[in-house]
Amino acid sequence: MESSMWFVFVVILVMSSCVQGQLKAGFYSSLCPRAEAIVRSTVEAHSNKDPTILAGLLRLHFHDCFVQGCDGSVLITGSSTEMNAPPNLGLRGFDVIDDAKSQLEPLCPGVVSCADILALAARDAVDLSNGPSWPVPTGRRDGRVSSASEVSNNLPSPLESVATHRKKFAAKGLDDNDLVTLVGGHTIGQTDCLFFRYRLYNFTATGNSDPTINPSFLSQLQALCPKDGDGSKRIALDKDSQTKFDVSFFKNVRDGNAVLESDQRLWGDATTRTIVQNYAGSIRGLLGLRFDIEFPKAMIKMSSVEVKTGTQGEIRKVCSKFN
Repeated sequence: MESSMWFVFVVILVMSSCVQGQLKAGFYSSLCPRAEAIVRSTVEAHSNKDPTILAGLLRLHFHDCFVQGCDGSVLITGSSTEMNAPPNLGLRGFDVIDDAKSQLEPLCPGVVSCADILALAARDAVDLSNGPSWPVPTGRRDGRVSSASEVSNNLPSPLESVATHRKKFAAKGLDDNDLVTLVGGHTIGQTDCLFFRYRLYNFTATGNSDPTINPSFLSQLQALCPKDGDGSKRIALDKDSQTKFDVSFFKNVRDGNAVLESDQRLWGDATTRTIVQNYAGSIRGLLGLRFDIEFPKAMIKMSSVEVKTGTQGEIRKVCSKFN
């Protein structure tokens, strides 16, 4: 077991040292040696009060990277910023990033970017959910643009087809394997009844439910989300282990137990179905470990999308506003 885990670490280490741009693991080791430890302890403190914040941080990083690249642009407050675009209204974890920044700024003024704090926090969130850890390449700088109008065109939506998701991922240099692997982050996610209730009651013109939902799961979802109930009620995206980072999400997709339509559609596309099958496979330890290897690799790729480095952008003093 030890030798296989060593292999996993070496694979991820090589991956993190080959990342695009000028990012590198350990960027702050001499510039601000306590940076990563402070982010970690901040994430841990917040998760002790609310374990669901871990999934929130992972999602926040994903939403940041798909619009303007991984540059902290999603953190900017304002009526017309990314934060206020309809797909981002349910995002959480801003307070965790602000908390970490407020501790780092007095210690290392103008050194640690908000974009890096968010990338580190996403890694720590996975690790604290019993998922894998990995060396996060750092050195991102914070963007100076945040526009709500750019969100829908770039960010994948749960209502879109696999083909549309494939295009949006490809535009960021991410392939089908990255797509399925990153969607696997839903193993610790939640969503609102509002985003999938149409699948339960009026999926077709005749008012029937989505036929791809497993009938026994359909009745569970209908009990949790009544037709005229509270649309903001939060439901786990992985019905079996919502706070544990594991492969049960893929087993749910295989068995017709996915909550979001876009998650279930991964089973209907030949290419993405094969990848789901690999992760959901019956050889328990082996294939669980494989997701543990692939997820960090996909995260390293995604977190280097369109990054600002060197003299680009800025290092914000406060994460919610430009300098």
